Amino acid sequence: MSPRSAALSPDIAVLARDLRAGQRAALARAITLVESRRADHQAAARELVQAVLPQTGQGIRVGITGSPGVGKSTTIDALGMYLIEQGHKVAVLAVDPSSARTGGSILGDKTRMARLSHADHAFIRPSPSSGTLGGVAAKTREGMLLCEAAGFDVILVETVGIGQSETAVSDMTDFFLALMLPGGGDELQGIKKGLVELADMIAINKADGDNVKRANVTAADYRGALHLLSPRSEHWHPPVVTYSALTGAGIAGLWQKVLDHRKAMTASGEFAQRRREQQVKWMWSMLEQRIMAKLRTDTAIRARVKKLEAEVAEGHVAPAVAAERLAEMLQ
Repeated sequence: MSPRSAALSPDIAVLARDLRAGQRAALARAITLVESRRADHQAAARELVQAVLPQTGQGIRVGITGSPGVGKSTTIDALGMYLIEQGHKVAVLAVDPSSARTGGSILGDKTRMARLSHADHAFIRPSPSSGTLGGVAAKTREGMLLCEAAGFDVILVETVGIGQSETAVSDMTDFFLALMLPGGGDELQGIKKGLVELADMIAINKADGDNVKRANVTAADYRGALHLLSPRSEHWHPPVVTYSALTGAGIAGLWQKVLDHRKAMTASGEFAQRRREQQVKWMWSMLEQRIMAKLRTDTAIRARVKKLEAEVAEGHVAPAVAAERLAEMLQ
């Protein structure tokens, strides 16, 4: 047993060992531990993540977004099976700030990942069933590290929320893929400038049958739109591809673009720099969560928070003054 393992509590040492051995049950338990709000579980989770940190960081982290009906689940199923055939181990995680209301999309969408959900070299996990975007995203980051420690070398992070969740997933992954549908009438009707600026690639799904021509036209329109926007990196200009999750056509080419991006970013040094920046962002995000957790769970502080909230709502205390008083409570 290594000095690092010897310093761990017995239960966490066993869990870390089983996790490194690639045991799926251990990975599921580890992610459940990370997602728990109990203070003792959170302390154990921090101990576990620190213990397996040397085994993390080697995976390819891909964020995937797209509007409802674009075929995200079918795409993940097709891409995941292709990657497994290429010898990869694939983990699928979700960031869903709305899952407290909807139950989380992946829970239902696993039925549309029929092959992947039964594959030995795949692991699918929905996002926590409640919490703010920041909390869900933080748990997903830790989940990514645990998946890598368990030997999964491709992590697909699906965002099923909107707006800020796309930014959060872009900030925690190496490659951000935006899925689009072949347009009808105005080919760019569904374009979201903020999303397109985040994307490392746009992929037009359902390029099969009678849709092929329309998908190609839509792809050309997106290429034209991208020329008007500044790319995220001077070393990578986001391509626009067409594919069919239903038939599998274009899936191999889609993945090749992910590999091309990693090669270009690594050669320029931007890959390592982005990973370093992400680590620091994660630190600050976790700190914010710890502060908010203390405000929610400390009985004495919570009572004073409720009183301050009421005074602010009634207009008796200015929000800035209330915020200052809250900050003083945490000192």
